[in-house]
Amino acid sequence: MNNLPSAFTQRMHRLLQTETDRFLDVLQKAAPVSIRFNTAKLAPAGVRCSAWEGMRPVKWCPEGLYLDKRPLFTLDPYLHGGGYYVQEASSMFLSYILKQLLKGEAVRVLDLCAAPGGKSTLLASQLPDGSLLVSNEVIRSRAVILKENLIKWGRDHVVITQNDPADFKKLNQAFDLILVDAPCSGEGMFRKDREAIEEWSEANLHLCRERQKRIISDIWDSLKPGGYFIYSTCTYNPEENERIVEWIQEKWGAESIKIEHPFPEITAAETPLYGYRFYPHKVEGEGFFISVLRKNEASGGGGWKAKKTRLSSPLRLPEELTALLPDVATLAIRNEDSRILILPASQDDFVYALQQSLRVIYKGCEVAELIHQKVKRLPPLALYARLNLSNCLRDEVDLETALRFLKKEEIPVSAKAGEWILITYGGIGLGWGKSLGNRLNNYYPKEWRIRMELPGEKI
Repeated sequence: MNNLPSAFTQRMHRLLQTETDRFLDVLQKAAPVSIRFNTAKLAPAGVRCSAWEGMRPVKWCPEGLYLDKRPLFTLDPYLHGGGYYVQEASSMFLSYILKQLLKGEAVRVLDLCAAPGGKSTLLASQLPDGSLLVSNEVIRSRAVILKENLIKWGRDHVVITQNDPADFKKLNQAFDLILVDAPCSGEGMFRKDREAIEEWSEANLHLCRERQKRIISDIWDSLKPGGYFIYSTCTYNPEENERIVEWIQEKWGAESIKIEHPFPEITAAETPLYGYRFYPHKVEGEGFFISVLRKNEASGGGGWKAKKTRLSSPLRLPEELTALLPDVATLAIRNEDSRILILPASQDDFVYALQQSLRVIYKGCEVAELIHQKVKRLPPLALYARLNLSNCLRDEVDLETALRFLKKEEIPVSAKAGEWILITYGGIGLGWGKSLGNRLNNYYPKEWRIRMELPGEKI
């Protein structure tokens, strides 16, 4: 990689000194491949694909694994079923941080810059029972991808919004934890993204820094006193990392939180405050920075509260849906425009109030649509991690059939006409079909379908 900006390499010489040659050398090599399992659906031992041989653990994330080679993920039904997420290993350090911050009590969390969904799916897996995750993305096209990835992850305690950070000013002290994975100059992704190199400039670094400050200023009041603020980037630039953390501390008197860890390959930030740097010549991962702060307990002002809502009487679910869901007493069940969705009952008022302040594009888990009193099962229910599989009519298919289903093609079935069938692969749901007697009416979403040609041989 000989086209790195000279100003960048000069700065890295100042930061790394004698390590610079090792750092620049590793940028010439292929980036490692890592994934994080959705253990509510799939365990590594259950995977049946030769491309997954040679898995090695990511030290700071028990669900994370390195792969010896990059499989063709598009043709892996486990990915489409939400069995795992392809995530860069350095950023999985968030998992280690959450284990220190979360104490088992229900919390409300905002992932402000959430697309495409790596950190949101991680948060969704680790939040204590009764918690709520608000996952936001301002850019519409990216919000669509975020929505798809979170639906496939299969949780009901997630709300997806499409808002500018300034819109959250209405929600004063609403969240216990806010994560800002800030838009940045992307230096940590240089070996994966050639465009990041081409777009790099000193002027762009300044723009990134000012945008980061604006985002944080817009969102800060939404954090409760005593709440945690996690800031991260995928860049090496101290002006976007340590200097931003120092600015937060100086502007609001926030407390820098030390994360105790046993990983010497992680580099401590060069500041009196605490931050953690990931350099690709020292860790098996890409460039990454993360820091945790706690908001001053004495921060003034009354917090925003969700008003109690006078909702209609509890919805009586059709028996066929009740049999597919976990304990419905823990769920709020809504009927919105004939679409039935489920949410944690403890968060229902809060979610209802969010809808009055934000552009909510998805919430909970949409389970069915009522059409002339008939139940049409919806794709998110097939992907729901707590779906009662024992009460589903299932068709466990082989790889070739699974891929044909994911291309939204017809597949053969042997079931009574009119029966709803859950298509599964490796024990995880992919989607619904309805028997037409000898073939399946495929209800897989058109916008999610595999568009590439299938190979003649199995992966």
